[in-house]
Amino acid sequence: MRSITTFDIQYAHRFYGFRGEAQYLHGHTGTLTIEVEDSVNAGVNMVFPCNEIKKTAWDVLKNFDHALVLREDDPLLPAILDVYEKQGIRDGAPTNTMKGPAFKTELAEAYPDCRLVVTKETMTVEGMIKMVYELLKDKLKIAKLTFTSGDNAASETYLPVGSFDRCPCCGIALGEDGICPKCGCRKK
Repeated sequence: MRSITTFDIQYAHRFYGFRGEAQYLHGHTGTLTIEVEDSVNAGVNMVFPCNEIKKTAWDVLKNFDHALVLREDDPLLPAILDVYEKQGIRDGAPTNTMKGPAFKTELAEAYPDCRLVVTKETMTVEGMIKMVYELLKDKLKIAKLTFTSGDNAASETYLPVGSFDRCPCCGIALGEDGICPKCGCRKK
């Protein structure tokens, strides 16, 4: 069975080298749907609490929200960084509170202090799915990811991997010590 949750991500990007409207810097509201598959946890009668899926994903993915996403070879990138430097916001600003921990994967690198994600590939809906899976595959038993943005949508199905001991009281993944980080319950 699956537990499914969705959330919105606001971002700006462009398709560098593309011939069409998307070559211009523009923004979107993207909707990410995450489907987690496992057996139903008898203690709480659910696969995985949707609010915990969202929390786990958001801890990493909030770096995409209200961020500029540019490909690493985009000539706008050095210009943006130069403007941020001149404004004194390249290394952060007191109002920048929505940032997550920096990350670097094969596909992308997040610079949370300046609300920037630099990607290896153009940030399409398909590209977003690849980046999300790479960031979350070791944290959730992902069965399917869907990302929609404007009129564009993509979806990928996965064979859920990994095994997570789950709390019999609230259903979330237990810590390495066998204790629930949310309610303190121990695995029986």
